Amino acid sequence: MEGKQLPTLVYMAREKRFHYHHNFKAGAMNALIRVSSQISNGEIILNVDCDMYSNNSESVRDALCFLMDEEKGNEIAYVQYPQVINNNTKNDIYGSLLRITNELHGLDGYGGPLYIGTGCFHRREALCGRKYNKEYKREWKRENTKKVKYNVKELEEKLKGLSSCTYEVKTGWGKEMGLVYGCPVEDVVTGLTIICRGWRAIYFSPARRSFLGLAPTTLAQALLQHKRWCEGHIKIVFSDHCSLWQGHGRIKAGLQIGYYVYNMWGFNCIPTLCYIIIPSLCLLQGIVLFPSISSPWFIPLAYLVIAKYTYSIGEFLFCGGTLQGWWNDQRMWMSRRTSSYLFALIDLILQALGFSKSAFLITAKVTDTDVSQRYEKEIMEFGIPSPLFLILATLALLNLFSLVMMSFKSVVMNTKAGDLEALSMQMLLCGTVVALNLPVYQALFLRKDKGHIPSPITFKSVVLSLSACIMSSY
Repeated sequence: MEGKQLPTLVYMAREKRFHYHHNFKAGAMNALIRVSSQISNGEIILNVDCDMYSNNSESVRDALCFLMDEEKGNEIAYVQYPQVINNNTKNDIYGSLLRITNELHGLDGYGGPLYIGTGCFHRREALCGRKYNKEYKREWKRENTKKVKYNVKELEEKLKGLSSCTYEVKTGWGKEMGLVYGCPVEDVVTGLTIICRGWRAIYFSPARRSFLGLAPTTLAQALLQHKRWCEGHIKIVFSDHCSLWQGHGRIKAGLQIGYYVYNMWGFNCIPTLCYIIIPSLCLLQGIVLFPSISSPWFIPLAYLVIAKYTYSIGEFLFCGGTLQGWWNDQRMWMSRRTSSYLFALIDLILQALGFSKSAFLITAKVTDTDVSQRYEKEIMEFGIPSPLFLILATLALLNLFSLVMMSFKSVVMNTKAGDLEALSMQMLLCGTVVALNLPVYQALFLRKDKGHIPSPITFKSVVLSLSACIMSSY
């Protein structure tokens, strides 16, 4: 190899030591940035996750058209392509496609779409900490003059040093340079930091998708993925990287709010849990929470519900979804809020109190044949005794028991029609929750395959839900 061009870097093993934090994906990418700077030092860096692949040969050209534009190209730090799933089922059983929310044109208009950690072309100098300067303009026509001044063995030793955990000690890496450390969603924080340095970014979504990836094929993977995202976003809210203060005076108010909306995901678990738990328990006591059908106040409530869900269904179908897909999406919306977001919030509270340490949850990329077959048949995969499933099963059984007990009372005690009318909205709400959780009941009591809910979770959920029903009856 002496005197010849070095081959393309294929793989780099990141050093990990017990006393030095390797900073997960962000640390690995920063090491790659340093190592590649000594080999090719390319002006543009493409970041693609291991479970994604290129689907459009013109994506490189399109990105370069933005970055090398003679008028506005010098303002662009990165070009972000949408994250598109390729292995989703017809009705998207786990709601992984994000069919409605994956277009970010609003943020793009303000000059700063989210950097989502994959499918992104970066300007190396912007990623390495350079602030935008209107007077500075890169000369693209020059050749890459990077010349290796070492022989192969010397270069190899130098690169080992650049990829070590100790290299970053007392340096700006992870703060002023490279991807930002200290957050499970390092990509979002890094994108915001770059935009706050004065750069702009582009969100480009061509008709032919540029990069395709894999969605989780089990419920546990899907929920854990959202737990990690949610935990990272909540952590941003209470850190120096919150868009409201890091972006103050640096980016537009609309863009600050756009980032903040994503950061506030986790807090949706609180109102969702209230709507799932309180009406079912009050139903057992006969406590009325909503206007009766004969009340004039029922009209605005009915309008709100009908208008909201009519629009939601229409929007979903317009975007190429199916009615069953919309129903699955509603189920996952409820499941994420009552499990992933809740546990993310609890974990962060425990971390703040010093009872637990932050961990980076990795979504599994490989599944066995039986799991894949059930996924293709759109059968929900449980299979493991996860605490996430305990809360899902308990809430599902709580609403089922409340609805059954109320129906039993109305028949045995000959409840008056007026009383049933007053409780009709609560019964409808509980009935909807029960209908959404039909796959959970099947996994609890009917299924015999390996994807069913394990017996310990079934036993605990039955005990907890029955205890809640009995206690609320007194």
